[in-house]
Amino acid sequence: MIVLLLGSGGREHALAASIARSPLLTKLIAAPGNPGIAQHAELRPVAADDVAGVVALAKAEKVDLVVVGPEAPLVAGVVDALAEAGIKAFGPSAAAARLEGSKAFTKELCERRGIPTAAFRRCRTAEEGHAAVEAFGAPVVVKADGLAAGKGVVVATTLQEAHAAVDHVFGGDLGAAGAEAVIEEFMDGEEASLFALCDGTTALLFGDAQDHKRAFDGDEGPNTGGMGAYSPAPVLSHALIERAMAEIVRPTVAAMKEDGTPFVGFLYAGLMVGPDGPRLVEYNVRFGDPEAQVVLPRLKDDLLELMVAAVDGRLAGRKPAFRPETALAVVLAAKGYPGAYRKGSEIRGIEAAEKRPHVTVFHAGTAIENGRLVAAGGRVLAVTATGADASEAQMNAYSAVDLIDWPEGFCRRDIGWRAAAASEEG
Repeated sequence: MIVLLLGSGGREHALAASIARSPLLTKLIAAPGNPGIAQHAELRPVAADDVAGVVALAKAEKVDLVVVGPEAPLVAGVVDALAEAGIKAFGPSAAAARLEGSKAFTKELCERRGIPTAAFRRCRTAEEGHAAVEAFGAPVVVKADGLAAGKGVVVATTLQEAHAAVDHVFGGDLGAAGAEAVIEEFMDGEEASLFALCDGTTALLFGDAQDHKRAFDGDEGPNTGGMGAYSPAPVLSHALIERAMAEIVRPTVAAMKEDGTPFVGFLYAGLMVGPDGPRLVEYNVRFGDPEAQVVLPRLKDDLLELMVAAVDGRLAGRKPAFRPETALAVVLAAKGYPGAYRKGSEIRGIEAAEKRPHVTVFHAGTAIENGRLVAAGGRVLAVTATGADASEAQMNAYSAVDLIDWPEGFCRRDIGWRAAAASEEG
């Protein structure tokens, strides 16, 4: 098979590495890709969200399957455009991608179907937003309805902070993403991520993980796209996973099918695990980043074959197999991230890091300039290691991190602290 992979981040590098192992693959093309992905694929200079450009590229390369990594092209309808051109694609239609593209859409679906989630109000004006904040009180969660590149959610601990967040959403800086807002009850508990592989009818469990959103050690500092992750997530017992699949994921997939918008692809359920069990925080309609970098290295089965089965509606009766060991990823980011940061600083030592046993370095924001590997984004690398438990995986990951020579970068030094402590106690 000739496969076209869309995207340029660490998630897409992890997808490329997994797809490249498939005996079904004859050629892998990535658009636009990155230097890490180039180890597995031929790169093409087409943006992932250039829908017309993607269709033209897929036609020119006689592609058998397009795998869509990030959310923006899904919400923009790239799968629909490819289908019209007679090209198979792994990922949801634009209508199904509303599960991530509109938080209000998802909350209202949950309300109709009795899916456990936080109480909410959909707000179409700033005035409605401010009234909802007063009604909920603090702490409260303020979310822009649409895709806001990780800048549309504020967990406000005070009413002043919440009102400022409402003004920010409706202030115009978020563009179309801020046309509406969702104000939510604050949920207390421990967050975890659950992944499902879906074919429109069947939803199969496809791993679980926990990530670290705050920029600095001790869960301090601003929220980020994720500074590290580990899989599996100790907080998600077998019983809790079964509850989440039965009460949250499968009812959602059934609802989407009944509404005429069947969901195909990876469905990522962000969960809050509290005393009453799991509740949905939000959905993403693609794999997480950096969660993909810890779930996919544990996959024993052929990822490409599973994706083809999903697109063809043949997942019933399947059960993807994962290795029992723990995988842990440490993200190296440019100093200043998630605020302003400098691009172009040279990165050395990746080869030495990857010589460590059980280590893979996934590229997220890198580029080649004048023969040098340089930083080209905020989150730049994800150093992933496996181990018998979280403590061993953590040790293996940081031993590799310490071999990377990049003075302009930083990382947290406590990724997986909770899971590592639990494994040491066990």
